[in-house]
Amino acid sequence: MGRLFVAIGDSFTEGVGDWDTRLPNGVRGWADRVAKQLSKADPSWRYANLAIRSRRLGRIVEEQVEPALAMRPDVISFYAGGNDILELRKDMGRLLDDYTDAVERLCASGAQVLLFTGFDVPLHPLLEPFKRRNWVFNARVRELAARHPNALLVDYWTWDVYNDRRMWDTDKLHMNRAGHRYMAIQILNLLGVRHQLEFEPFGPHERLGPVQLASREFEWMREWVLPMFGRRLRGITLGDRLEPRWPEPIRPADGLKKLYRKRVERQRASSGTRA
Repeated sequence: MGRLFVAIGDSFTEGVGDWDTRLPNGVRGWADRVAKQLSKADPSWRYANLAIRSRRLGRIVEEQVEPALAMRPDVISFYAGGNDILELRKDMGRLLDDYTDAVERLCASGAQVLLFTGFDVPLHPLLEPFKRRNWVFNARVRELAARHPNALLVDYWTWDVYNDRRMWDTDKLHMNRAGHRYMAIQILNLLGVRHQLEFEPFGPHERLGPVQLASREFEWMREWVLPMFGRRLRGITLGDRLEPRWPEPIRPADGLKKLYRKRVERQRASSGTRA
């Protein structure tokens, strides 16, 4: 039947920032790219992606962990906790315990488990407490990766290339297409998989004056940060009406865009029949 790669988590794994309307939920992302390259190395590879943007750790564990394990994956990626860290009030001790429990369950399956540190995203000084939470969280991720022989650490924190703002979408919280591509390359290298992806270095930085920098910072706070916390206060998320992009195993060798196009056609035909 072929080996299986299952990706679970939030927007990082769903692919937010790497926009592509020809794919489910309008995004592509590093996981799709990894799956495609796995299939080029061996066409029998299968792939599922259960990640949904804005999901907190509790819902990821509740909605994604058991379905993922039921598929009996050979490789499973687990990135979760970032949205919890950004909550206004959060019990970090409880979060770390819940994350640890989830990792223990995943590693007990015997699959190779990819664990990720969180990048030290440059933030406004008002948001500095959230960065300190990230440092504590990353320490636990490294500890767990060292404890389990079948865990592989994807040490996002240490990759200096992400200090370049051109690796990020306009919200500064999600990687853009270049960022997702680089992430895919690093993961494939860690897995020891030969691939065809390349990353072209950027040219010199655009130099901005103090007024331009202050203006961009203000616009970012107005357009992204304040609406994000507003949604949190109202108890709504951007993923509330979304479904997993690839809920059942597919064969990337058959073409991801082609598979999605067929899915849409089936849904339209089914809707027309019911009408």
